[in-house]
Amino acid sequence: MTGGRLAAVAVVAAALVVHPGVAAAAPPPGACADPAPASPTVTEVPWAQRTLDTKTVHEHGTGAGVLVAVVDSGVDADHPQLPPGKVQPGQDFFLVGDLPGSFDCVSHGTGVASIIAAAAMPGVGFTGLAPDATILPVRISESDMTDGATQAIDPEVLARGIWYAADHGARVLNLSVAGGLDNHYVRDAVRYAVEKDVVVVAAAGNAQQGTAPGPASYPAGYDGVLGVGAVDMTGTRLPSSQIGPQVDLVAPGAGVLSAARAGGHQYRDGTSFAAPFVSATAALVRAAWPELSAPEVVQRILATASPAPGGRDSAAYGAGLVDPYRALTDGLVSTGPAAVPAVRRPVPDPAQLRLAEWWDDSTSTAWTIAILTGAVVALGAATALVLVRVRRGGWQPRRTVLPAAEPPRDDLPDEMFVVPPPPVER
Repeated sequence: MTGGRLAAVAVVAAALVVHPGVAAAAPPPGACADPAPASPTVTEVPWAQRTLDTKTVHEHGTGAGVLVAVVDSGVDADHPQLPPGKVQPGQDFFLVGDLPGSFDCVSHGTGVASIIAAAAMPGVGFTGLAPDATILPVRISESDMTDGATQAIDPEVLARGIWYAADHGARVLNLSVAGGLDNHYVRDAVRYAVEKDVVVVAAAGNAQQGTAPGPASYPAGYDGVLGVGAVDMTGTRLPSSQIGPQVDLVAPGAGVLSAARAGGHQYRDGTSFAAPFVSATAALVRAAWPELSAPEVVQRILATASPAPGGRDSAAYGAGLVDPYRALTDGLVSTGPAAVPAVRRPVPDPAQLRLAEWWDDSTSTAWTIAILTGAVVALGAATALVLVRVRRGGWQPRRTVLPAAEPPRDDLPDEMFVVPPPPVER
């Protein structure tokens, strides 16, 4: 630990002794070198909440009774939309000492927690996807981690935070961090959480360059972890959202609204803020279907995802866009579709065949008789008509009288001349 860090810890410890009445949610004096100020309050309903239809989702489930661990920069439990009882004290693994995780210097963890479980507030359209879930804040950094890079985080500190969350009742674990380093401490901690039946959700990362799939990022790339990419309001992948085997599905992650430390809201981008939408969905499913194991919860979330531009199971979109409503309400079965039985042609009955042939012959004969009868009737009618007309004519032949032929003339009549005729013709 550096001398500056030791000095900060000493200041925090002294402040806690001198000022024992300091609110647990407020940063202890000296804990934040440059705490972010409060932000303006946004009143309209954000696009992500409209897209996921949180109002309808909350008619079917709110995540009540589920503890979600946010392993991040801490959570400001004094935010108006994180009322008392919403955020547990948690633990700070970044600063040495017995400090809670329920304070935040940079708003990153507070924003993540609010997307999961922010309570509704009059005049504010923003609310968490699982508003009745409880947050366990585990502080492992004081960085904003906008790029979600694990390189800025001590892997041993991150691993300790994951172990703590798994041991303190978390049923869902949100890791809004990502990087290319496969660290054995973090890998072991994730394996421990998975074995404890925790649904582990992690950001896929924000270091994408171009459209070609890249190597896996971690911890999203570990077995049993649900890796989340980010899309914008059109459903298109955020250009920085990484492409690769760690992407299991996507969620809103461009211009999404979240709570800021000390009050108000901020618009944020990145897979760090897409992951909590999936964590909240996991909390909704665990509350509604408590008998499901963590792998079954993951399977349900993937099976109910909405189609995305990349197609099913693409490297950029995974199974598609998370759909909390379908994850809550769809009736799923664990067995595959029943096999279609082979077509069996019935053995014909000889008696029925003979009857069918008799009907065919009878029908053919009937049509022949009908046609001949019709022809005879038509011929008789024509004959009768001729006889009637002949009788009326006295049996005399009828011939047409032609007009007398006019003798031919060599000259044109006089009236055809428009001038008097020549003298020789007078």
